[in-house]
Amino acid sequence: MASNAIDQTRRMLSLVTYLRERPGARVSDVARAFGITEDELIADLDVLPMCGTSFRGGDLLDIDTDGDRIWWHNPDSAGTEPLRLAADEATALLVAARAVATLPGLREGDRQALLRATAKLEAAAGEAAGASSRLSVTFESEGGVFADVDRAIAERRRLWLRYYSPARDELTEREVDPIRLFAVGHTYVEAWCRLSEARRTFRLDRVAEIKLLDEPSDPPPIELRDLSEGLVQPAAEDPKVVIEVAPGGRWVAEYYPHDSAEEQPDGGLRITLRTPDPGSLRRLALRLGRDGRIVAPRELADSAQDAARRALAAYGE
Repeated sequence: MASNAIDQTRRMLSLVTYLRERPGARVSDVARAFGITEDELIADLDVLPMCGTSFRGGDLLDIDTDGDRIWWHNPDSAGTEPLRLAADEATALLVAARAVATLPGLREGDRQALLRATAKLEAAAGEAAGASSRLSVTFESEGGVFADVDRAIAERRRLWLRYYSPARDELTEREVDPIRLFAVGHTYVEAWCRLSEARRTFRLDRVAEIKLLDEPSDPPPIELRDLSEGLVQPAAEDPKVVIEVAPGGRWVAEYYPHDSAEEQPDGGLRITLRTPDPGSLRRLALRLGRDGRIVAPRELADSAQDAARRALAAYGE
């Protein structure tokens, strides 16, 4: 599967630890360990020396290669020194910490620990903390849902949901046994759905209504999925979809796992990807507008065009 910027960032973070523990590692061995080509590894190594805890002197990574072996030149203390924050970094961290502390459903012990850490950061930030006190962030759309789901998991209770499915553009009512909360870009609850009698993942901001039920939650024993590679992990047997995007739609290759992304003469891409639910890509086609279109399969391309015509007609009315 073709690599994208998200994959590369995740890989380079792992590379730092890997190379630090293996001075003089062979390029071929490292490439094999990470499942990439030697050329891809060299490209990563060209970027790493520009990374560090900041752009202050001495904070950047000092890594080089002679084409055969890779050498880490930072002192052993690199990465173990106390964290230093610029004023804007401290402000952003304080604003985020205060916002999380107000999140409904946060356990009181966790809230108090966060408030203590915030107080220490305020003291260390000095004048920079003043700017952060004039800013605030709130979680309105998902806060109540998060609290109910978190409570249902803690008390092992079933939930009733009215849930919006964008792929079918409909609201459904269902009872679910929640298993866990997690965040991958958005916040989700993984649950056993009693309507479909299968494991399902629900995005919290798409829950239109939620109720805690008195019935106990009793999901069947299932193995939790590894989400380290993202929420959507296409399988080789999933249907193949081909999308052509103009230069303004190249971001699709950064956010959607894909098999290939071929350069086009106009600066766009021809992207081949796999998905268990091709119909869900109709919304992507509508979002792209003039910057992209579904090429194959033909029936999906036709349905996306019909959806676009209906949307335009609705605006006309």
